[in-house]
Amino acid sequence: MKRIKQSCFDYYFLIPFKGIISVVIILMSTSLFAQEAKMVQGTVMSDDGSPLPGVNIVIKNSSIGTTTDFDGNYSISTSPEDILVFTYIGFESQEITVGNENIINVTMKEDFANLDEVVVIGYGTQRKADLTGAVSVVDVDYAKKTMTYDVAKMLQGQAPGVTVQSSGEPGGFVNIKIRGITSFRNNNPLFVVDGVIVEDPYDFATGDIESMQVLKDASSAAIYGARGANGVVIITTKKGKEGKLNISYKTTIGFQNVAKNRWYSLANREQYQQLVRAAETNANDQGLNVPISPGVYPDNELFIDNINTDWQDAAFKAGIIENHSIGLNGGAKKLSYNVNLDYFKNTSYIETPQAYERYSANINLNGEKGRFKYGAKLAYSFSDKENFNEYLAGTSSIINLLQAIPTMPVYDPTRDGGYGGTDGIAQRAITLNIIGYNNLITNENKRNRFVGNIWGEFEIFKGLKYKLNISGDRLNWNTRYFNPPSDLGWYYVTGNAESRLETTNGHITRTILNNLLTYDVTLVDKHVFNLMAGVIQERSDNYNLTARGTGYEPGEIAHFEYADDRDAFERETVETYKSYIGRLNYSFDDKYLLEATFRQDKSSKFQPKNNTGNYFSVSGAWKVHNEDFISLPDWLNTLKLRAGYGQLGNNTIGVYEFALNTNSFANYLFGDDLAPGTTVVKIVDPDIKWEDTETTNVAAEFGMFNNRLQFTAEYFKKKSTDLLANVPIPYSSGSFPIELTTNAGTVQNTGMEFTLSFSDTVKDFGYNISANLGTLKNEVLKIGNNNTPIQDGVGRTEVGRSAGEIYTYQTEGIFQSQEEIDNAPFQTGNTRPGDIKFKDINEDGQINDEDRTFQGTVIPKINFGLNLSANYKNFDFSCFFQGAAGHKIYNATYQNLMLGDLVNSHTDMLNYWRPDNTDTNVPRPVIGDPNGNNRNSNRFIEDGDYVRLQNIEIGYNLPIETKVFEKARIFASGQNLFVITKYNGFDPDFLSNGLFNRGTEFGSFPNPRTLALGVQVDF
Repeated sequence: MKRIKQSCFDYYFLIPFKGIISVVIILMSTSLFAQEAKMVQGTVMSDDGSPLPGVNIVIKNSSIGTTTDFDGNYSISTSPEDILVFTYIGFESQEITVGNENIINVTMKEDFANLDEVVVIGYGTQRKADLTGAVSVVDVDYAKKTMTYDVAKMLQGQAPGVTVQSSGEPGGFVNIKIRGITSFRNNNPLFVVDGVIVEDPYDFATGDIESMQVLKDASSAAIYGARGANGVVIITTKKGKEGKLNISYKTTIGFQNVAKNRWYSLANREQYQQLVRAAETNANDQGLNVPISPGVYPDNELFIDNINTDWQDAAFKAGIIENHSIGLNGGAKKLSYNVNLDYFKNTSYIETPQAYERYSANINLNGEKGRFKYGAKLAYSFSDKENFNEYLAGTSSIINLLQAIPTMPVYDPTRDGGYGGTDGIAQRAITLNIIGYNNLITNENKRNRFVGNIWGEFEIFKGLKYKLNISGDRLNWNTRYFNPPSDLGWYYVTGNAESRLETTNGHITRTILNNLLTYDVTLVDKHVFNLMAGVIQERSDNYNLTARGTGYEPGEIAHFEYADDRDAFERETVETYKSYIGRLNYSFDDKYLLEATFRQDKSSKFQPKNNTGNYFSVSGAWKVHNEDFISLPDWLNTLKLRAGYGQLGNNTIGVYEFALNTNSFANYLFGDDLAPGTTVVKIVDPDIKWEDTETTNVAAEFGMFNNRLQFTAEYFKKKSTDLLANVPIPYSSGSFPIELTTNAGTVQNTGMEFTLSFSDTVKDFGYNISANLGTLKNEVLKIGNNNTPIQDGVGRTEVGRSAGEIYTYQTEGIFQSQEEIDNAPFQTGNTRPGDIKFKDINEDGQINDEDRTFQGTVIPKINFGLNLSANYKNFDFSCFFQGAAGHKIYNATYQNLMLGDLVNSHTDMLNYWRPDNTDTNVPRPVIGDPNGNNRNSNRFIEDGDYVRLQNIEIGYNLPIETKVFEKARIFASGQNLFVITKYNGFDPDFLSNGLFNRGTEFGSFPNPRTLALGVQVDF
C-alpha cells in the first residue's frame, strides 16, 4: 500500500513539478541571449522645476526598476530597445525609449484627474474618486494569490464587511455575507460577471478576473433593486487591447494536507478498549443491564489484539491542486479580443476518490467604429465533482472518520466490497468505515454551463447613448448516485434490495434583455451631469427529471434496466422579472457630488397585488481638498466626506410559495364507500411580499503624504424588515410542516469599517501595506407576531440578541458523592458520582430545558485582513494574514468524541472521573449516558478568535526578453501555513448553515495547508 501511495504521489506531484522545473531551466538558459546592458541616468522634476523623490522607474514589461533619490536623481541598467516607464502618484506617467541616450531627464506633469482609477458600478463605470456609496475595490493581484476554484473564497479578508466561511472539500460550497444577516433565508450576495447576473460564480476561472468591486450599501446597490439587499459583487474579466497578439501561460501545481498539529488526539486500541470496559462496567453496576462487547476483554476468546487502526493516519494523505491557463490578447480598434483557456483540478486529501475538476473557456470581444461600440462575451465551463457521502442526512464524514474504532480494519477481503467493518457481537459499535463507504459509492455531479452576452452602444448625438445588452445563461447538470451491495459492518450492510441508483438531469435557462439610455453633459464647465434610464426583462426556466432504481446484484451494471424497481418524477418552473431603473449623477466643480437611483421590480414569485417593489437611494460627497476657502496641511492631500441612504429588496423565496399545496389522492372512507378527494397539504400565506432593507452610510476618506497613505473610516446601519420566516402554527391546522412562511422578522446590523494602505519605494526596494478591519453588531428586532424564538441545534435566535447565539446548559463541575447529588437540584434518576453537575438557572429545583442559557455570540464582532508585499530588483514577496475575533464556536466534533460510549474517543476521555481520579472535569464513561453528560452544554464551547497566514508567495522575474519570450516569472507559494488560535478543533474557519446555527462546527472539512510552485510566461 505504501508503494501505491508513493507512485500516486510521483504521478500527481513530482512529475508535474519536474515539468515546471524543466520550463524554468529553458527560460533561464534563454536569458543568455539578452542584449548587452548600459547605464542610463538622469533627473526627474515636476513642471515647476522641483525635484521629485521616490519616482518609480521600471523597464516596460519587466520588474527591473529603480526610484529617484531625494534630489530626483536616478540610474538604471538598460538596453537600447528598452522603454523606461516613469510613474508617480498625482502625475501623468511617461514612457521613453532608451535608444542611444545615456542621460534622460524627465519633467512630469500633475494629473489630478487620474488620481483614482475607473471602477465598475451597476450598469456603468465611475471614477473611484467620485464614488458616493460604500464600494470596496478589491486588489485583484492580492486576491488571486489564494489558489481556489471559487471567487467567493478569494474575497476572504480582502474587503471590510465581507465575511466568508469555507471548508477544505474539493469543490465545496463557500458561504459569503456582506455586512451581516439581511434575511432568514439566503444571505449570499448577487454576482455580476461582465454585466451578466449569474448564480454560482464558481463555474468561472478566477485567473481571468481583471477587477472586483463589492457594493455594500443601498446607495451603491439600489440600482439592482430586489437583487441587491445582500450586497453585490461585480466582476470584470480581462478585455482585449489594441496591438499585436500577446500570449501568456501560467501553471501552478501544489499539494495539500491537513497539518498534523491540528489532528485530534484519538484513543488507540488499548485506550479504546479500556474506555469501553469502563463504560460497560459503570452501566451494569447501576443496573442498566447492557450487553458487553467481548472484543474489548482480554480474557474473552473474541478479544481483538491484532488490529490497531489510526484512522486519521489511514485517511489523510496529500491531495493535489493544479491550475493551468493560457491567455491570448490583441486586436485592433475595430475588434479586439481576449481569450482565456483554463483547467483546474483538486483531489481530496482523504483516501477517497472525491475530487473537483473543471475546464473553462472565456472569450471577450470588443470593438468600435465611428459612433458605434460593440462587444460580446462567450464563456463555457464543464465541471465534474465527486461528492462525499452521508449514510444518514445530517451526519458528517469527518465525524464518522474520527469515531471509527481502532479495532476495525480499513480493508477486509472477506466482506462484500473488500472494506472493513465492525462485528455486531464482538465489537457492538455502530461505526462507519468512511474510506470504504466513499470508495464504494459513486456520487458525481457534472455541470455544463454556457454564458453568452452581446451588446451594442450607439451615440445618437454627443453625450446621448443607447445600449442594448442581451445575455443568456444555460446550465445543464447531471447527478448520478449509485450505492451497490456491500458489507461495512453489522449496521452498515447494504443488501441487494437496498442498493439503489438515482440520477437527476436538469437545466436552467436564464435570459436577460437590457435597454439602457445614458446622457452625459457638462454645463458652464462646472456642472457635470450623468443620467441613465433603462428597462430590464428577465426570464428563468428550470427543469429537472429524477429517476430511481432499486435492487441490484453484486457486480451488476449500474443501469436502470437492471433494477428490480424503478420510478421517476419531474419538475418544471418558470420565473419572470421586469424592472425599470434610473440614476442621476451630478458633480459641481469637482467639489460636491450627488447620486440618486430608483428601481421598480416586478416578480412572478408573488401574488399580482404584491409583485411590485420600489427601491431608491440618495447619496452625496464633499471633496474638501478642492475647496478654495479651506487650506489643508501639506501632508493631507485629499479629504472626502460622503453619506448615503437607501432602500433595497429581497425575494428569497421559492416559486409558487404563495399558492396552496394540495394532495389530489386524499381519499376518504364514508361508511363502506371510498370517496375520492383532495386536501390541503401545507398552509401558505397568500400575502407574502418582498423583504425590505434600508441602509445608512457615512464615511471619511483621507489621502496623505502625496497620497501614499490612504485611510477610510466608515459607519453603516442596515435594517431589514418583513423578513420571511417559518412561524410555528397549531397542529390542529393539519398543515405539514407545522409552520407558516410569512413576513415576520426584523433584523439590524451596525458596524464600522476601516481600510489603510501605504506604499513607498526606496531605491531598488518597493513595498506596500494594506489592511482592513470591520466590526459588526447584529440584533434581531422581531420574530413573528409573538416573537417566538427560533431554535436550531445549539443556536437560538431571540429578539434583542444576535442571530444564532449559543444556548445550552451550564455546568458546575462533577458530582463527587451521592450526598452531593441528593442535595442538588434533581437531574435524572440515574445520576451517579462522576456525572456532570448542571446549573439550575431558574432555581426551580430541577434540571430541564428551562435551565439552558445564552453562552455567547457566534457572529464575529471583528473581521480583518492584512496584505504585505515588497519587491527588490527581480524578486517579489507577498503575504496575507486574515482573521476574526469576538465570537464563540460550539465544537460538536469534540462533543462527539467525548460520548464515553462504544465509538472511539478523544484521549481527553482517559482522564475520566473515578474514585481514584476526582480532580478532573471529564465525567465517567457510561453506556447510554443516563445522566445526559454529553448534552449540549458549555463543556464544548471554545473561543473562535484566530489569525491565519492565508497566503505567502515568493517570486523571481527571470532577466529574459527575446523575440519569443517577453517576460517570465517563477514563484513558490503556501496557503494556510499556520493559524494562531485557542480553538482546539481542526479549523476555526469552518462551513456551517451560516445562520441560525452558524456557530456549530459539526465535522466540517478542514481547510488544508497548501504548498505550490508555479511559472508564468508571456510570449
